[in-house]
Amino acid sequence: MIKVEEHPNIEKPWELSPEELYKELGSSERGLSEREAKDRLKFRKEIPEKDRKTALSIFVSQFENPLVYILILAAVLAYFLGDIIEASVILLIILINSLLGFLQEYKAERAVRELRKYITFTATVMRDGEKKEIDARNLVVGDVVFLRIGNIVPADVRLISVEEFQTNESVLTGESEPVEKKTAPIKVLRSEPQLLSNMAFMGTTVTYGHAVGIVTAVGVDTFFGRTATTLSARVPQSHFERSIREFGDMLLRITLAMTLFILVINALFGKDPFQSFLFAIALAVGITPEALPIVVTISLSNSALELAKKKVVVKKLVSLEDLGNVDVFCADKTGTLSESELFLENAVDLEGNYSQKLLEYGVLCNTQFGARKIKASQLDAAIMKLASQKIGKDRMGELGKTEVVEMVDFDYERKRMSVVVREGKELVMITKGAAESVLSVCSKAYTKGKEVKLTQQLKKRYEEYAKMGYSVVAVAVRRVEEKEDYTKEDERGLILVGFLLFTAPPRRTALHTVAELRRMGVEMKVLTGDGPIVTRKLCNDVGFAINDDRVVLGSELDEMDEEEFARAVERYNVFARITPVHKYKIVLALRKAGHVVAFMGDGVNDAPALHAADVGISVNNAVDVAKDAAHIILLSSSLEAVLTGIKGGRKIFGNITKYVLNTISANFGNMFSFALASLFLPFLPLLPAQILLNNLLSDFPLLTISTDNVDATFLRKPKRWNMKLISDFMVHFGLISFIFDMITMLALLYWLKAPEDVFRTGWFLESLISEVVVTFSIRSQLKFYKSKPSWLLVVMSIVALAVAVGVVYSSVGALFQFIPLTVECIAVITGIVILYFVTVEATKFGFFKKYGL
Repeated sequence: MIKVEEHPNIEKPWELSPEELYKELGSSERGLSEREAKDRLKFRKEIPEKDRKTALSIFVSQFENPLVYILILAAVLAYFLGDIIEASVILLIILINSLLGFLQEYKAERAVRELRKYITFTATVMRDGEKKEIDARNLVVGDVVFLRIGNIVPADVRLISVEEFQTNESVLTGESEPVEKKTAPIKVLRSEPQLLSNMAFMGTTVTYGHAVGIVTAVGVDTFFGRTATTLSARVPQSHFERSIREFGDMLLRITLAMTLFILVINALFGKDPFQSFLFAIALAVGITPEALPIVVTISLSNSALELAKKKVVVKKLVSLEDLGNVDVFCADKTGTLSESELFLENAVDLEGNYSQKLLEYGVLCNTQFGARKIKASQLDAAIMKLASQKIGKDRMGELGKTEVVEMVDFDYERKRMSVVVREGKELVMITKGAAESVLSVCSKAYTKGKEVKLTQQLKKRYEEYAKMGYSVVAVAVRRVEEKEDYTKEDERGLILVGFLLFTAPPRRTALHTVAELRRMGVEMKVLTGDGPIVTRKLCNDVGFAINDDRVVLGSELDEMDEEEFARAVERYNVFARITPVHKYKIVLALRKAGHVVAFMGDGVNDAPALHAADVGISVNNAVDVAKDAAHIILLSSSLEAVLTGIKGGRKIFGNITKYVLNTISANFGNMFSFALASLFLPFLPLLPAQILLNNLLSDFPLLTISTDNVDATFLRKPKRWNMKLISDFMVHFGLISFIFDMITMLALLYWLKAPEDVFRTGWFLESLISEVVVTFSIRSQLKFYKSKPSWLLVVMSIVALAVAVGVVYSSVGALFQFIPLTVECIAVITGIVILYFVTVEATKFGFFKKYGL
């Protein structure tokens, strides 16, 4: 055995024979021992995650804003000009603001890492002579690994045994055509993946067959790892991310234009140039929605953690917002309308009697049988479960000794699998699969103890079981001649021997959940490979209404032109006997029609539809390819989990919208208020430090907006970003904000005859208090007292107001040039804030009604 400090490393494993590989890597056909694997794991280096942020990079990013750079420069200049207090206050506020942003974003980044723990990718290995399923991250060099259709190859693997094994290497080579693999040693001039036919590479996907290999490289040492670490490209932004960025950029342009205008006006009116410059920059900071990215990140990460507790795990945070916008949900009936676990009820011959021989065929033609045991399909697991109950231990032991000569893997085009086994001196091919598929390659039937011609009457027998609600799997056999290799072309001239009858009990909550989805504006479409009879019966059993009482078959879809296909997909909601290609086309057609589509799949060939959907959903026990393609992973396959995810997505959208609407209305009003005040006031309406403090305190409560409750009425239908609504809201409520700013200014100047310091203190308090308080009106379309805000939003709002009042009435206020206000002044400001709140509350109903909200 190789010493631990001598980590095995072979430069050209493709040139060695299996025997040489085992020797060089200190392994054998029995695999590594658990102890040796544990020792080698210490040397494994993982591939760095794309876009993973360190604490330092998050902290530094808080300062990556041109306005912050200018403020820091201004503070330095103020210091050298002798205004030490002004400089210190500006720097202190910048630091506090950055620390708050850092703490929230770091928490969000930790949340993302926590979510990744829920999603597991496994590998089947040989350890201590036993086949085991382990976390793929625990693979080490020298492990003997088993690969099959649907796997994502977890390491670089030198293949030592293959059965019609093909992989898709587009992730490395860009070529999407499957590559057929071999085992013979090869010598090549260039070590390029496309030339190494006896290697399977990390990150590639198994598209057909199965194989055994020995791990030659893991993590950063793989071809994929070396490629990934040299790439600096970031993950592309989603539509949601682009919309947020475009919105922020639009506001920034408006803000900078207004700031420049204010700067020029102050200069023309002969005010102190340096103070005018500081005022303009501070104003730009104050009215820029710089907290928007943080609010979005916090909303998404907090909601994702909440949903994870409810068994909905998000792989990419922004997909949560897309999930909230979904209006069509496509899924198979199993796990949604019916329970996710299948049960084998009976194994019947063509006379309808229980047949142990038929059940034994099911055991032999099974991914869970014998030494090749791998992760089972639900059908195969159900067969083995019934067999353990019906067949005695002795007989199961005898079956376990049966020699399996060849296995022809299942695929979604044939919808069947086969094995060739040795029974005495004869070789027998056993085929099982979807009844229609198996019947298509049968010419005879075994009934009443003899072989007969397969008649239409016998062919239709499975339909009787389908009408009873069974999912029917047919089993057929034939003797074959011995030869080197068997393929799917050998599945012909078979003898039908009987049917395996499976049931998946109707899900009790299905009717309620489907009705709830419909109430939320989401239509469910059933896309199943099962037959129309059993599909119709299940829909009737759970009360799922079939549009126009028609179940559309895949064969019917094949005969439609593009226009007919689009109409059918839009009109009908139950599709049977469809293939993964049909699912993909249905998803594309629905998206083309303007729908936001969620697709739920767990099979090998569901990946295209998962990619094509706005939101791809899979389950944690799905094949690797499906989990990799999905945006969201369900830890329990149920409609309830999907419903929970949609509600969570809509809550996120609602709370982000609250921040956007609150910010733009206040900012728009402030911009025009300061612009107008700058025209005729003989002094700056607020000092730079006062503006920055106002900005800090007003944003503080809004950082908790992700915890806020969302009205049930808001959750009723999908929502999308409506820029006209946002711009109209900005003008409508910004104008109200501007009017009350002007009322405050006039009251302070002409009623209370306030000097500069009193004016600034009064306007500071009115501006801050009104922005914080009005949040509790515009956060809901209902009357404010009928919509309960989250306790954290209430508490943080009170804290922000208490800090503001505390600063004004304490010695700290002198740093900001505040002075305590008289009772009369406080009364005026209080009255203006109340009147402002009442005005917003009274006018919001007409505005929201106009947009049908």
